[in-house]
Amino acid sequence: MSGKKRDDYLSWDEYFMAIAKLSSMRSKDPSTQVGACIVSNDNRILSIGYNGAPNGFNDDNFPWGREGENLDTKYPYVCHAEMNAILNYRGSKKDLENAKIYVDLFPCNECAKIIIQSGIKEVVYLSDKYANSDNNIASRKLFDECKVKYSKIKLKYKREIKIELD
Repeated sequence: MSGKKRDDYLSWDEYFMAIAKLSSMRSKDPSTQVGACIVSNDNRILSIGYNGAPNGFNDDNFPWGREGENLDTKYPYVCHAEMNAILNYRGSKKDLENAKIYVDLFPCNECAKIIIQSGIKEVVYLSDKYANSDNNIASRKLFDECKVKYSKIKLKYKREIKIELD
């Protein structure tokens, strides 16, 4: 034995983003699964969430489609991962102040407002595939004005994490 520590362990950012990605696997949305993980300044997980139907709305009766009349799509009904992570938190709101949220998809403008109101001061995201949408342009404007930092996760290399539940 060399007595040397492993050097392929997960960084804190990789760890928390992996938890957000794992949380997204709970989503029943057939097209977009999103997860979120809220973390304190001392790297303690405060809460997690994923996108899905509101409590009490039967998943089987939920309109999961992306196209059609607005009321026949998921958009006016679905709760986003960021909202769920914030609402799932059971501690003092004070603990969310200056926290960091990890999300696998850059937050929409509605979630940006919720993040700001909760006191979270940093967003780390994996993908910004809707960067040029009005919603995401508004998100960045909100974050900039309210001094919420946001950045794409910095990965040294692409990593695949395999979990066996055997």
